Amino acid sequence: MERSSISAGRRRIPLTICGTVVVGSGAAGFNAADRLYENGETDILLVTEGVNMGTSRNTGSDKQTYYKLTLCGDGGDSVEEMARTLHGGKCVDGDAALVEAALSSRCFYRLVELGVPFPQNPYREFAGYKTDHDPRARATSVGPLTSKEMTERLEQAVRRKGIPIADSLLAVRVLTHQGRAVGLLCVRTGARDGEEPFEAFCCRNIVYATGGPAGMYADSVYPAGHHGASGAAFAAGVRGRNLTEWQFGLASTAPRWNVSGTYMQVLPRFISTLPDGSDPREFLADKFQSPAQLLNLVFLKGYEWPFDVRKAGDGSSQIDLLVYRERQLLGRRVFLDFRTNPLGRALDVSSLSEEARTYLERAGAAFGTPLERLQAMNAPAVEFYRSRGVDLSAQPLEIALCAQHNNGGLETDLWWRTSLEGFYAVGEVSGSHGVNRPGGSALNAGQVGSTRAAEHIAAQGAGAPDVEQFLSAATPQLEESAAFAGQLLSGGADNVNALWREFSAEMSRVAGPVRWAAQISAHRERVEAALEGFADTVRVSGPGRLAAAFRLYDMLLAQRVYLSAMEDHIAAGGRSRGSALYEDPSGNQTTRLLGEPLRYTLEDPEAQPEIQQAALEGDRVVISRRPPKPIPQRDLFFENVWRAYRERTQG
Repeated sequence: MERSSISAGRRRIPLTICGTVVVGSGAAGFNAADRLYENGETDILLVTEGVNMGTSRNTGSDKQTYYKLTLCGDGGDSVEEMARTLHGGKCVDGDAALVEAALSSRCFYRLVELGVPFPQNPYREFAGYKTDHDPRARATSVGPLTSKEMTERLEQAVRRKGIPIADSLLAVRVLTHQGRAVGLLCVRTGARDGEEPFEAFCCRNIVYATGGPAGMYADSVYPAGHHGASGAAFAAGVRGRNLTEWQFGLASTAPRWNVSGTYMQVLPRFISTLPDGSDPREFLADKFQSPAQLLNLVFLKGYEWPFDVRKAGDGSSQIDLLVYRERQLLGRRVFLDFRTNPLGRALDVSSLSEEARTYLERAGAAFGTPLERLQAMNAPAVEFYRSRGVDLSAQPLEIALCAQHNNGGLETDLWWRTSLEGFYAVGEVSGSHGVNRPGGSALNAGQVGSTRAAEHIAAQGAGAPDVEQFLSAATPQLEESAAFAGQLLSGGADNVNALWREFSAEMSRVAGPVRWAAQISAHRERVEAALEGFADTVRVSGPGRLAAAFRLYDMLLAQRVYLSAMEDHIAAGGRSRGSALYEDPSGNQTTRLLGEPLRYTLEDPEAQPEIQQAALEGDRVVISRRPPKPIPQRDLFFENVWRAYRERTQG
């Protein structure tokens, strides 16, 4: 690794030269750095906006899931079967699904060896349970903070190796030359007056582990410090995949936390109020045929936490839509109240479904108030909120239907390479998932993808980047970004936060779990106008706010590409699926949000939809489609595999 500097207009920008830059300090980013080092690629640097920020370290649920091959009991499982489960989520490439299944045990055991305390019995079998979209009991967990535990253990491994970490740097531009990534431009967060806010990196490879574009939606359960950086990748020409596919679910807004599992199974009371907290209403009370139906559907939200459009007509996702209606369409606030039973009545377990009644009785919680039931079933779930300043015995918990995970993202191959040479995408920023995915499979995908990317980079052989080529190609790009920053600093009231609130709120309203074609198009046009006039209209109060302005620009770029993908899905006759309900005036399904029924059409469950690809080319978003790749047919005869392996690794 070398230190230098490069001129860009009147600026002298610090420059670091190294083999590989890893961007992001979550579980996938730390694993990429650790695996690179172990594979002999030691000329590496990890760049992060904040080493203690990000989704992996700061998110969870009542029992955060990690998904892997079954490793206990006699139920049977196989790599092929797990690959079929992942591939069956629709719009998933079979080769990537096979890799994620094949490496799941290896990556899981690596985490165990690093000290992540996954539960095991005295015979060292790792117990499992079923999660959503899971035909086996492949799921496991260390509790509410599984990904946090993973991240901390992986960080320890990276620090033990002495891998350098550059903190407080926001990636704002991928520097390219003839279809190849040659470097990265970052802005220092909180830069002081007189301090150079930019820092540049010249490298052979970039491993992008920046997470999903979390800032796109106002109603979001992503940590407040996580925004994503997908816009910079799109601007560099990286192709996206399955961008229409998100996962939404009920979550508290302060703190941001999924209210899944026992938070629903204890049957809390749902209320809404006016923005000032007045006019409390138990808004679910008059929406169902009987109190028992209401309670049973709320209970099912624990098992069926993600919003699923297949359950929107008469299933548990009616609850999600009614919360969305109160918040987005009526402008009210929504709360869970654990202090009082729904409808103000004592719990009558005999009126519940057999599933709900048996569950509560076996858990010793068929009594009292929702809070008393939660305390009996999952005391840490109560303590979690208390430790963050929310006493569930004294106040209700504000919630919304929130963006929780992007199943789509940047398109990658079975080595997690993107369409831009030298640029890899791992973790949530990589769109390896399709319409539906098993709960917890994202954590496995992040570990597998970062392992594969590291192996591929190491296999290319070490070597210094071409500095002369970088200087020639990157200097004009750096000068352009420096001039852009100069305009943002040219004087005027700081308006970044107000613009962020405006555009993210509209995204949640028209392009979140419920999507209207005309309003999506209108919002996309406003986004394009904002991007076109960005340097003329956006102002920051000083160098310390430059990072916020670049984040806003990145978020708008991402919104533009994602909205274009949604428009194309609708124009191509795409139906409602996964966690997205698209309005269809001639639809054969209905649900009530306001006065008139909202009509929609479900995608045929037997359909094999194509993968949608989206790329930003000049001033337009170009959409294409292709069929998902099948699961490869393999020759598994040992002697043939052994011979091919020797030829591949020794010659």
